[in-house]
Amino acid sequence: MKNLNLKVRLRNKTFVISMLSVIVAFVYQVLGLLGIVASISQDKVINILMFIINILAGFGVLVDPTTDGFKDSDRVLNKK
Repeated sequence: MKNLNLKVRLRNKTFVISMLSVIVAFVYQVLGLLGIVASISQDKVINILMFIINILAGFGVLVDPTTDGFKDSDRVLNKK
């Protein structure tokens, strides 16, 4: 994993939020494959996450200009 510095990437708020969305979708897919019906629908969970994300974005919390695209810069890869 030379192209990613996970310690720095996990501090990137946008990356963390997108991973949360992926994890929610993955959990609901596994539950569907197992025939388990969750007590709260995936749409409701996603709507709650999007509500929180919109509030944070409105306050400017999610802006992180240090990472561009998927590959980190050399400066960020060497950051501790």
